[in-house]
Amino acid sequence: MMERALALDVGDRTIGIAVSDLLGMTAQGVETIRRTTMEADINRIKELTAEYETTKMVVGYPRNMNGTEGPRCEFVKEFCEEVKKVIPDANIILWDERLSTVAATRSLIEADVSRKKRKKVIDKMAAVFILQGWLDGNG
Repeated sequence: MMERALALDVGDRTIGIAVSDLLGMTAQGVETIRRTTMEADINRIKELTAEYETTKMVVGYPRNMNGTEGPRCEFVKEFCEEVKKVIPDANIILWDERLSTVAATRSLIEADVSRKKRKKVIDKMAAVFILQGWLDGNG
């Protein structure tokens, strides 16, 4: 049995969360954290790592389409540094997520999910795509 992995899609207002199954084959959406304070956000992530018994976190790393790193990458790196302060044994893997939100949006549109509902689940779905991409590439 392998360790589960949590995926984080870190945004300004929300953090989408997904988790892998125990076999490390599929990703399931868990929740969307509404961001309040850094402390509260990270405490929720800490609760989830305890609940799913994992220290492995696959964090969406939003490179620019040409592969360069912009301000969003800095934002994600800084967030990961804060996570490390609270969860020192966190095994953080930055995963190129350039197309995860696009893919998540497309799959929701294909499933005929209304725009209003899409808005509520898009971050969680993006986290699923990030984690599934990582699992497929490294599982």
